[in-house]
Amino acid sequence: MADQITLKLSVAEDRHGALQRHAALAAATTREQHALVSIYYDTGRMALRRRGILLRLRKHGSAWQQTVKRQEDSVVGLTQRSEWHAPYPNHFDFSKIDDAELRDWLQREKIAGRLAAIFETKLRRTVWQLDPDPETRLLVKLDRGWIASNGRRESISELELQLLSGSVDSAYAIGLQLAQNVALPPLLLSKAERGYRLFRNTPREPVKAGVIAIDADDTPLATFRLIAQNCLAHLQLNHDGAVNSDDPEYVHQMRVATRRLRAALRMFRPVLPAGFSEQLLPPMRELMGALGQARDLDVLMAEIVVPVAKALPDEPRLTDLATVITNRLYAARRDTRHTLLQPGYGQLLLTAGRLLTCDPFIKVPSTPATESSLTRFADRRLRGLLKKVLELTDAARVDYPPSLHQLRIGIKQLRYAIEFFGPMLPGKSGAAAIKRLAGLQDELGQLNDLSSAGNLLMVCAGRDALLREAVTLIGGWHGQRHATLLDDIPDKLKRIRGIKLPRLG
Repeated sequence: MADQITLKLSVAEDRHGALQRHAALAAATTREQHALVSIYYDTGRMALRRRGILLRLRKHGSAWQQTVKRQEDSVVGLTQRSEWHAPYPNHFDFSKIDDAELRDWLQREKIAGRLAAIFETKLRRTVWQLDPDPETRLLVKLDRGWIASNGRRESISELELQLLSGSVDSAYAIGLQLAQNVALPPLLLSKAERGYRLFRNTPREPVKAGVIAIDADDTPLATFRLIAQNCLAHLQLNHDGAVNSDDPEYVHQMRVATRRLRAALRMFRPVLPAGFSEQLLPPMRELMGALGQARDLDVLMAEIVVPVAKALPDEPRLTDLATVITNRLYAARRDTRHTLLQPGYGQLLLTAGRLLTCDPFIKVPSTPATESSLTRFADRRLRGLLKKVLELTDAARVDYPPSLHQLRIGIKQLRYAIEFFGPMLPGKSGAAAIKRLAGLQDELGQLNDLSSAGNLLMVCAGRDALLREAVTLIGGWHGQRHATLLDDIPDKLKRIRGIKLPRLG
């Protein structure tokens, strides 16, 4: 058995040449090229996949090698898993696997007797060996090719840094060097995951935030690490869709992921290392700006303009204004894609991943954490945020939009906190609080969209008198909806004042 630690990165096909000319690779100890053909196997009911096992045959020269791996999720592109390699003598042989439970399971007739090819990959791999210092050795593998299954095919273009000796930090250091001039965001979906999706013809969809397995016995710092990694995965899993699809939900989910990470940075600020947030916040603000521009125009078009255009289909002024907004929206989407394809995006994720794999995040405490350390921290932060929301609720005025906007921000921060610490809250108290908060957050969000729409619409209309008339039409059409939302706010504020959180510690 061999344990393999790798950092996997995505690289655009047209950037291979620039990457191969990087000074770090020019200083490599060795450089080799291989043509690799691999075939992946499973049972018809995906028994291996469901158990988290990967079985592959790979051709080396004229011979084939069998590999068994444990499938493990990528943590911001970093994977660590066990592998077993053996020659393939024209039949699968699992006898050399030193994990008895795994070996016996694979040798069962209903597993070994039902294995079939599921997908295959064919690629050209260039391998550099780097020895940046006496304690560190890495293999840098650049792959280009394709993956195919059931008549469907996708391209492969990725970079893998395999750590042979040295610290994980050294792999991130090399990754950041290579990412100076080439976009190299972490790759979360392995070739195997993509192959299974092709086999099952699983459609790509926007990804929402996943559940975080909080352990009350963890320290606040360890908990932040889990939350931050979850936010980064949420961000990156929507990156490909935001770049290659016009579905606005991908950009929205990336924006939500960034906001959640920013909320976590704010919430855990008292326990974070000095300078930690300062390394992430500036590039996060730049990313939020790019995502926000496209998102605001998407909302303007879908929620504000389109309903009026459908209600008044024969109004040419609305059609002309919609055309102007659509052109601005397409330009904003191009700008967003451009930002997401720049080296800075990959550098942000690599920097975050690197920071989260260094002390003090991975340092084992000399003494066990007390049972109440995280619960006390969570209780204090939740109550502080709830107190702030109640103060903002008392200060909120229906006739003063900025007060409602500040309340919406406070509600969002409390909601994220409850979602983060939800597993620690007894019973359904967390879900009940989130439901109550979500109702007012949604209405305040609609009010904010309506309030900000006026200025954005006027910017789009410019000095054109007919387009400005279209803006007036839109404002009048939404007037009743705006008044209804305002009338409902006092009742929602009363419900917010009734929120109670159980004491955690």
